[in-house]
Amino acid sequence: MDLLGWVLGAIAAFSIGMAKGGLSMVGTISVPLMALVMSPVQAAGILLPVYIVSDIGGLIAFRRDFDLRVLRTLVPGAVTGIALGWATAHMVDDHKVGLIVGVIGMAFALNALLRSAPDSRARPPSRIKGGFWGLVSGFTSFVSHSGAAPYQVYAQPLRMQPMTYAGTTTIFFAICNAVKLLPYAMLGQLSAHNLTLSAALMLPAIVGVLLGLYLVKRMSATVFYGFITWALMIVSAKLIWDGI
Repeated sequence: MDLLGWVLGAIAAFSIGMAKGGLSMVGTISVPLMALVMSPVQAAGILLPVYIVSDIGGLIAFRRDFDLRVLRTLVPGAVTGIALGWATAHMVDDHKVGLIVGVIGMAFALNALLRSAPDSRARPPSRIKGGFWGLVSGFTSFVSHSGAAPYQVYAQPLRMQPMTYAGTTTIFFAICNAVKLLPYAMLGQLSAHNLTLSAALMLPAIVGVLLGLYLVKRMSATVFYGFITWALMIVSAKLIWDGI
């Protein structure tokens, strides 16, 4: 990579770390950033090990803060979505998938922002809704590490406390990333060259984990959900633009 590639790679890795530290939507910009200087497929392959190393920091930080009921509704669908992503890897246009995800995420974010009063009622976890959004999240996560938007469509209305939300999100995507390792390797995306680049991006990712954890511990629930809603809208706009 040239200098611009390394700068964008460091920013992408830092954003991944912040996501694993609790600011989940931030990491969604990682692949689009790297895709400015390389193919999205190569970017996804380089960043997967960075996600996994960052997951370790997040799992340690949030080992006591998660909702097992929510994970049980999401994980089976996510594993199915990852399998579907692997099976259709040579047929899928990741920008078209991003466009669909972007439209869904934008509609959800605008609905949340335009309501006259925020809905503070917590909805219970649902196996049907969790299975569907887990499948969409797993599939889009496999294609371009963009599973956060569909995940949030399901998880945000559950109104978990910020630390519980952050921990549940971290554990969910840690499971997804671990499941993705084998199919990514089978598709040749974990080459020695890509792994060397991944190793060089680990430090900014770790710094991002620490900063994300620091910030999420100090945010009120109102500020936290406001942040992730605006972040969802910005990321969705980027996905729509890329898809068009």
